[in-house]
Amino acid sequence: MASVRMRTARCPTDELSLTNCVVVSEADFPTDQIKHIEVQVNPSKRYVFTCKSHHTNLPGTVAFSLPQRKWAALNLNQEIDVRPYTFNTNTQYLSSIVFEVDFLQKKNSTLEPYDTDKMAAEFVQQFPNQAFTVTQHLAFGFLDKKLLELVVKDLEVTDLEMIAAGKATKPKKTNLGLCLPNTTVIFEKAEGSTIILTGKSKGKVVRQSIINPDWDFNKMGIGGLDKEFSAIFRRAFASRVFPPEIVEQLGCKHVKGILLFGPPGTGKTLMARQIGKMLNAREPKIVNGPQILDKYVGESEANVRRLFADAEDEEKRLGSNSGLHIIIFDEIDAICKARGSVAGNTGVHDTVVNQLLAKIDGVEQLNNILVIGMTNRKDMIDDALMRPGRLEVQMEIGLPDERGRAQILKIHTARMVEYDKLSEEVDLGELAMLTKNFSGAELEGLVRAAQSTALNRLIKASNKVEVDPDAGEKLKVNRGDFMNALENDIKPAFGTSAELLDHYLARGVINWGLPVASIWEDGALLIEQAKSPDSAGLVSVLLEGTPNSGKTSLAAQLAKNSDFPFLKVVSPEDMVGFTESAKCQHIRKTFDDAYRSQLSCILVDNIERLLDYGPIGPRYSNLVLQALLVLLKKEPPKGRKLLILCTSSRRQVLEEMEMLSAFTAVLHVANLSTGEHLMSVLEQTDCFTKEELQRLARKVEKKRVWIGIKKLLALIDMARQSGEYRVAKFLSKLEEEGALEMTAP
Repeated sequence: MASVRMRTARCPTDELSLTNCVVVSEADFPTDQIKHIEVQVNPSKRYVFTCKSHHTNLPGTVAFSLPQRKWAALNLNQEIDVRPYTFNTNTQYLSSIVFEVDFLQKKNSTLEPYDTDKMAAEFVQQFPNQAFTVTQHLAFGFLDKKLLELVVKDLEVTDLEMIAAGKATKPKKTNLGLCLPNTTVIFEKAEGSTIILTGKSKGKVVRQSIINPDWDFNKMGIGGLDKEFSAIFRRAFASRVFPPEIVEQLGCKHVKGILLFGPPGTGKTLMARQIGKMLNAREPKIVNGPQILDKYVGESEANVRRLFADAEDEEKRLGSNSGLHIIIFDEIDAICKARGSVAGNTGVHDTVVNQLLAKIDGVEQLNNILVIGMTNRKDMIDDALMRPGRLEVQMEIGLPDERGRAQILKIHTARMVEYDKLSEEVDLGELAMLTKNFSGAELEGLVRAAQSTALNRLIKASNKVEVDPDAGEKLKVNRGDFMNALENDIKPAFGTSAELLDHYLARGVINWGLPVASIWEDGALLIEQAKSPDSAGLVSVLLEGTPNSGKTSLAAQLAKNSDFPFLKVVSPEDMVGFTESAKCQHIRKTFDDAYRSQLSCILVDNIERLLDYGPIGPRYSNLVLQALLVLLKKEPPKGRKLLILCTSSRRQVLEEMEMLSAFTAVLHVANLSTGEHLMSVLEQTDCFTKEELQRLARKVEKKRVWIGIKKLLALIDMARQSGEYRVAKFLSKLEEEGALEMTAP
């Protein structure tokens, strides 16, 4: 049949619009004979429609629905060429059809889910034996839900002749086909749509990956935290990488909170920033804890609500399709202190914690947020905030190990290597070995200090500051610059109390006899015990003896011999005037810091003075005593080793206080008790001549001696000032001190 010139018209009824058929007059196309028509808009544009007749449609017109007119770019009353169209029953039957789905009226959307399995069954019932073309638009009414707009995305046909001949054939792509009752119908959500599709007839949704496609894990700039970052990724982001339908099938919820804690300078803030960059999410909101607090009543809580407002709004509009909102709290301990712990009757901190809990995991909980908190005082944070469903991923960002330090140094020297400003003699592996207990920030400071030393070499020292004109070519940071920075500029906060130890060992340690050698031997064994991977992790040693017997120097030397990277001294000298509570906090902080290092040593000097012991009374601080008893017995975390060296001149007092049982070993530091001991010390000092030493040896031979090494060295120093009478002066002072019995026994 030849084409007929006709005019376009509006579809007579809304019900006919939903049939996806064009409406014709029986006078033009008897629908019992003609099921489909081809419409030619212009020589290059042809469209095939399934047709229906209606008594209200005038002859010479074809009525189109609004979606059909939009798709074919037709105007009302436009002239078109129309003729019947017949499908090839062997090669044009559709095996599958894929639709993009969206709401017909974008403003009239809903968060109610649409079951695609039921939609597919309904579709083949509504549109049996209808023609479909790729890019075709149609309206679809499903049950009593909001009307949907479908766009044909993909069509596949099967060659029935080939199948009938027993030949296997794959479905072929096509632009036009006829829908059958057994055609597979698949629905995919249109890009930017808020519709929620469920069921097995849902196509693979093209989702925006949560991981930024430009992200390179090798360029993170975080050294030594590979293990921690992997653990965070596994707990917090693995569930967000998979499509929502898989997460739904597992019935799992996304992690909504991460707490990063650890010493200052270890990379907590840096890691939070990198997490924000890594994720394909909204720009992270970064807020310092104290910024939340406000002097006006209710404003602090309102500040918390404002942080979550955007996420709440998007959750209401888009539901599970909402993007991820990241909120980073630096110094979170400032606003999330344990409720009831802050003095005063305002209760501001308590209500801020309550507000934060309500937003993260309250009745109207959000699933499109990730809260990252950072602190170096985890102990101060309210326990309720760290339960599952809140800040449930808690990751300690500790001091880097040797491999981590090498990574960090490599990151901070990468630019120098690129521009050939780092000398070849600089061995980053050696520097990593020398920088035990350095944090990431301290390693960065070490590189800066070395750079400043190198720059300073090229500045001419004259009346005015002048820079060598060839500085650019000459400048290279060498090993000496790093060694200078290590020695003079950068000291780790979790390193050794080197100056105090050097002060204790100013005179050195003199091995005057078997008692000292015995302490060296036992001390070396206890140090090895502390280092051993098979040990419990805690070794505590008490060095007790009479006053001035050299206990502190021996303990300091043992601490130095241990070569532990963390070495701190707890001394009464540093706590003069402290209250009992302040003393306990100071001691506790030293122990807490020690637990963060792999190998730690703490020297607790003069325990009885720490306890405020006084023989008249007697009096002592029970609060400090109980704190010490607890800390002396507390084992460090798994994988950490702690050696505690304590000194005391009051063994009997400690025994009465039940402290001796808290120690792994008690070593007795004896006084010099024989003439041989005394002469051994005199020979190792340069106070007396050879002849004078012989005279002194004859004087002390077979005499009873009783004196502490510290007191003896003080008498030697006094004798040194006496000139030619130093032997007589020394002997007389020994008698006065009762250290030498002049009558033979």
